[in-house]
Amino acid sequence: MTPMIALLTLPLLAALATIALPRRARAAAAGIGAGATLLAAIWVAVVVWRTGPMDLMLGGWQPPVGIGLRADGLSVALGVMTALVMSAAVLAARFEHATTGPGPRIAFGIWPLILLLWAALNAVFVSRDLFNLYVGLELISLSAVALVAISGKAQAVAAGLRYLLFALTGSLLYLAGVVLTYSAHGMLDIDLLAARTPVPTDALALGLMTAGLLAKTALFPFHVWLPPAHAAAPAPASALLSALVPKASLLILVRLWFEAMPDMATAASLLTLGGLGALAVVWGGVLALVQARLKLIVAYSTVAQLGYVFLAFPLAGGAGAAQPWSAGAWTGAMFQILSHGLAKASMFLTAGIFIAAVGSDRLGDLRGLARALPMTGFAFALSAITLMGLPPSGGFTAKYLMMTSAFAADQRGWAAVLVGGGLLAAAYLYRPMAALFSADIPAAPRAVPRRWQAVPLWLAALAVGLGLMSAAPFDLLQIGRPDIAAEGL
Repeated sequence: MTPMIALLTLPLLAALATIALPRRARAAAAGIGAGATLLAAIWVAVVVWRTGPMDLMLGGWQPPVGIGLRADGLSVALGVMTALVMSAAVLAARFEHATTGPGPRIAFGIWPLILLLWAALNAVFVSRDLFNLYVGLELISLSAVALVAISGKAQAVAAGLRYLLFALTGSLLYLAGVVLTYSAHGMLDIDLLAARTPVPTDALALGLMTAGLLAKTALFPFHVWLPPAHAAAPAPASALLSALVPKASLLILVRLWFEAMPDMATAASLLTLGGLGALAVVWGGVLALVQARLKLIVAYSTVAQLGYVFLAFPLAGGAGAAQPWSAGAWTGAMFQILSHGLAKASMFLTAGIFIAAVGSDRLGDLRGLARALPMTGFAFALSAITLMGLPPSGGFTAKYLMMTSAFAADQRGWAAVLVGGGLLAAAYLYRPMAALFSADIPAAPRAVPRRWQAVPLWLAALAVGLGLMSAAPFDLLQIGRPDIAAEGL
């Protein structure tokens, strides 16, 4: 079995095992499947690091007849980050279920849904065919919606239905763009599309696909489904919904604009994407400032943090010639995706621990809780450092790369967005930090095992370590990096 085949099939097999096995064996099967898939992700990353991008043609057929898969530096970096977050979510869910008693619906359904989501994410990371990417997106959406509504509570079902509406709308828009592309060129492979002869309908096709992906990414103003969904889902599911699910559509956007159709990029379109990203940074930060629940603060923070990635589009384009700052903007955006995934998963998992300890995530109920749960409080603080973009975290590396690109390109407006977003993040994260580390003595919180508290702490430490040891991830991201990322859109 090749490493890429193992990466795609192991979570599927584990999902089937969790359905077939008796109740007491499901969590164990999920843990074994998570461990095996984590090893497969590391295996693929090692091969790509040593030998370069790995290609696989399904059935031995070359595109456009067959479907090509490719693991490059970006896809394996996302694959390893996903494997770490997924493994942490599985561990956290097992500890949470052992402590709180999840009920039969969650106890049965959460394991196959997590593993199916993992398999779909891996498929999107390595796919090079636009329709194959659509199939992966649909599997991600269906699994994610089910995780939102899995508790069966009215609030969760309503949030899941809203999410489903946006997901289906985004899917239809994306599929319409795929159909237009195929009708014009008779192919959907990203590499072949890069060498196509442009036709007038290409701009419309790219616009439709982009609009659909923006809805799935929850970029402002398409973000309204995200906070209710994250607040209603169980904490391990919220971690996946924030850290991983939007990254799939973000990756496809990057593939479309930097690899498949970079010739369609115009100054106006890049400015629009960057402007929406800037609005997301500001709007998400402002709304996070006024929330009274920890999970809603973290959810609106996701809206803001995702906006930073879209600043790479105007920073990487517009000059019509090679731009020495473009590669820094692209790499900074990818660092932002990775560091945000680790830190935000940690934050939602800490929220789950706080809820288990005091039965609430309202800031007033969390006062002084870091005294009783110091490991969890420290994990939240480390994650906050990453999201604020403070050194030496991965978030600092991401914003540093984009900031230097903004000044090199003489686009100081985007640098102002980066600085303002960091200040907003410091403001809205100060409120839960002040509550957790206040001098108040918490009223007899429920005991939480240290092994459970270690899970989000490990993710938060990795988010900081991404900045401390940034050289290796930086070099990994350059493997198979599109030339346009260095030359400019």
